[in-house]
Amino acid sequence: MRLLIVHHAPSENTQRLLEAASDAAGDIDESLEVVSLDSLTVDAARVREADALMVATTENFGGMAGRTKDFFERIYYPLGQDLAGLPFACYIRAGEDGRGTVQGIERIVTGLRWRTVQPPLVLRGGWTPDMPGQVSELSATLAAGLVAGIF
Repeated sequence: MRLLIVHHAPSENTQRLLEAASDAAGDIDESLEVVSLDSLTVDAARVREADALMVATTENFGGMAGRTKDFFERIYYPLGQDLAGLPFACYIRAGEDGRGTVQGIERIVTGLRWRTVQPPLVLRGGWTPDMPGQVSELSATLAAGLVAGIF
């Protein structure tokens, strides 16, 4: 089984979140391969190889980061609804409220017919020490559900 984490982690803190997500998922079961790729390097073929997908992004100017949007634009039409039901989760590092990013991602995921298995995790405001733990919990839950066959 493969969990793909597509990320845009431009800062030290967002890199810490990504590491927390990767580590937590990787600790669930040795049968699960966790692949973490920068959003600029992922194409539709890489998404097709995944059994579940997590998107990690920042919110910029009230919407998802341009690099994350670029990822979705490159894979949307090549995939269409071929992966309907793909288990999906995301987390958003937002200095403000994160609503624009959540709405944008939800629209795209609905069009792809992926299955959102947990509500988007929005990490709002200034950095707090509990943020990596929140991301770890999200990632571990997605990984555990995939391994257990729940998702």
